[in-house]
Amino acid sequence: MTIPIAKFITSAADPKFFPPEGPPEFAFLGRSNVGKSSLINSLLGQKIAHVSSTPGRTRTINFIGLYSKPSQPAPEMMLVDLPGYGYAKISRSISAEWPKFIEPYLTDRESLALSIVLIDSNIPAQEPDQHLIQFLSSAQRDFLIVGTKADKLSGNKQRAALTALAREYQVEAILPYSAKTGAGRAELWREIRSHAGK
Repeated sequence: MTIPIAKFITSAADPKFFPPEGPPEFAFLGRSNVGKSSLINSLLGQKIAHVSSTPGRTRTINFIGLYSKPSQPAPEMMLVDLPGYGYAKISRSISAEWPKFIEPYLTDRESLALSIVLIDSNIPAQEPDQHLIQFLSSAQRDFLIVGTKADKLSGNKQRAALTALAREYQVEAILPYSAKTGAGRAELWREIRSHAGK
């Protein structure tokens, strides 16, 4: 599987600074500390998303362009890293910012092909995640739930945990992913490419 070339495009905290609509976009959402930046870096095979030990450091929407050749003028797809939510110390400020630029991105962005909702495979269903899934459903947006940190559970335990979470979140299935081992990378790329029409 060939991983595309990734280039950081821009950060935006206001819809007027979003890049022009164009190639299909894949938004990554999840609670602070769910391992979003680690997953994006693992998916791309390079450190492009900033991994911080302090939850809630991503305060802007970050656009990453994907190219099949270095000389390509425009990206074929974009990965979009959204601010984490649900971390006590910053959740109020993020909640205040949500309607300003995160909600318009999720509801109005025509290029948004798929929202990838990251949840921690190792903990029970969380209310902020349920709210996000309900929000995406009511906005009639396609979404995929990915269970991060899946290397902490093995075999039957992993299956049982993901089945229970899928039931709680009322979805058919959850894709397990480990940024540490790369398990789930090929499957997630398959989902992304299929939604991009590649």
